[in-house]
Amino acid sequence: MTSGFTLPSRFGRQGLGGCYAPETLLQPLLDLEAAFVAAASDPAFQAELKAELRHFVGRPTPLTPAPRLAAVLGLRSLYLKREDLTHTGAHKINNALAQALLARRMGKTEIIAETGAGQHGVATAAACARLGLSCTVYMGVTDMARQAPNVARMRLFGAKVEPVEAGQGTLKEAVNEALRAWAGNCNKAHYILGSALGPHPFPTLVRTFQTVIGEEARAQALEQCGTLPEVVLACAGGGSNGLGLLVPFLQDPLRRIAVEAGGHGAGLGEHAARLDGGRMGVLHGCRTLLLQDDHGHTAETASISAGLDYPALGPELAALILDGHVEVRRASDEEALEGARLLCEAEGILPALESSHALAVLPALARDGVTSVLLGLSGRGDKDLSTYQARTGASA
Repeated sequence: MTSGFTLPSRFGRQGLGGCYAPETLLQPLLDLEAAFVAAASDPAFQAELKAELRHFVGRPTPLTPAPRLAAVLGLRSLYLKREDLTHTGAHKINNALAQALLARRMGKTEIIAETGAGQHGVATAAACARLGLSCTVYMGVTDMARQAPNVARMRLFGAKVEPVEAGQGTLKEAVNEALRAWAGNCNKAHYILGSALGPHPFPTLVRTFQTVIGEEARAQALEQCGTLPEVVLACAGGGSNGLGLLVPFLQDPLRRIAVEAGGHGAGLGEHAARLDGGRMGVLHGCRTLLLQDDHGHTAETASISAGLDYPALGPELAALILDGHVEVRRASDEEALEGARLLCEAEGILPALESSHALAVLPALARDGVTSVLLGLSGRGDKDLSTYQARTGASA
């Protein structure tokens, strides 16, 4: 279902993406695209967004050299794009704030969101508090248990957190409930989707609002180093962080790598690596690479990281990988924990478990002869402290 849209809704040679949405959501999606197109060419909207990103979010975030970790790994240089230093502690605030401004422009007074690791929920709750909008966040009960500090932060910002008990109680089920709630209240409410997935135009919106990461990082690399790195590296769940960092480097002669969650095993249900065993399917309104069982049902996933624990890959990132513009790696739970340990001990920076998956592939890249890397540190690890304590013995 794509009739009436003006922006391209498909990506790559495979034609991923699209708008597989019920009739009740078609007009709200058309209205959202029209508002987005108008805002993109409105100097007043762009100026307000830029000012809020600077004064509320804290942009630009620094590009921090990590010389001690580089020396440990055998790299000549390693730079970290510090999204962990944004207000609310992760890249999610870039998109949440921009969509909240867009919703207010459309006359919406209520915001609906989903969250996995809690960072998108916290970012949305903070943006709504900033702009005076009511906020309801849907979150799986499994994720609520392992991300309790973020649940508390959302509530402190005035958001209502709705537990989702269906299925595994993780991000997939939270998206289901958020979409259902939006379909029942789309006249007053806007759904701020946190990842670069869902029905058109959400993948394009989220990617557009997140590419500030890569645009800053590219300019900073040239200014600080005089050249671009050999590799630009990011973790990849739904794809907002990966696209945000990698897309601005698409025209550059370097390697772009996205890292998926390898979980605790190779079998279906033991990981969230969509490029290894994923098949084409439709989930949450878009056609993309999806982990499925032999009957075509969406498979269960597993990851130490709530933000990467999702069975599908955003359609644009999937298309970039399938068309050869982005490489893909996977990192296991244990490898992610080791990547986090190395950064903590060498640089005094505690990364989110999502970012730790990108850190996990650095040793292999160094062994393969890579000498310079720019890595997206998508968030800080305070939210994951209980997991780190339980899995590493740090509490002792």
